[in-house]
Amino acid sequence: MNEDTVNMEIRKFLKTVGVTSQREIEHAIIKAIESGKLNGCECIDVKMTLEAPAIGISHCIEGKIALE
Repeated sequence: MNEDTVNMEIRKFLKTVGVTSQREIEHAIIKAIESGKLNGCECIDVKMTLEAPAIGISHCIEGKIALE
């Protein structure tokens, strides 16, 4: 195993996850506000699950996103 390669591959994956996740959350919030499902003052519960079955990882991260 080349540790530098693994480190770079993990970083690339996490960057993609971060950028994609932010975009998806932003679009969903905008759509929910436009449809009246949200009023824009809420605090939204969020949960992200990281899974890598080949190495036995299933890790859940929970948090909140304040809209105001």
